[in-house]
Amino acid sequence: MPGTFTSLHYHLVFSTKDRFPMIHGDLQPELYDYMGGIVRSLDSVLCEIGGMPDHLHLLVRVPPKHSLSDFMRILKSRSSGWVHETQARAEKFAWQEGYGAFAVSKSDLPRVSEYIQRQAEHHRELSFKDEFRRFLERHDIAFDERYLW
Repeated sequence: MPGTFTSLHYHLVFSTKDRFPMIHGDLQPELYDYMGGIVRSLDSVLCEIGGMPDHLHLLVRVPPKHSLSDFMRILKSRSSGWVHETQARAEKFAWQEGYGAFAVSKSDLPRVSEYIQRQAEHHRELSFKDEFRRFLERHDIAFDERYLW
């Protein structure tokens, strides 16, 4: 086949360092917009973004020319740098080292997008830790609770 054809969508989940609630007020919409710009600069598509003060969910389409680990490294480092450059009292802002990345089929995009939009509703009843554990279990990803947080 002479061409490359892909449909690579990921549901990305990651938190602020120590899950410290830093993403609120004016920072939230500005950070979301800035992260959308980073995603576009990587020839990728931000389908949805949402979260809570201590973590984010993104639904993205990433071309195969970017490894997921490079994509995440760039997204997190550039966005963290932007927060430090533009926000007062941002000296404590940082992302956690790791992340969750879950493949999403085209048929599931609307469901995942809605899930991301409804984060505040989900977290009235479910902690971030419980939510993330469920993702890992649903995707059959082995983990050791001692090293998860």
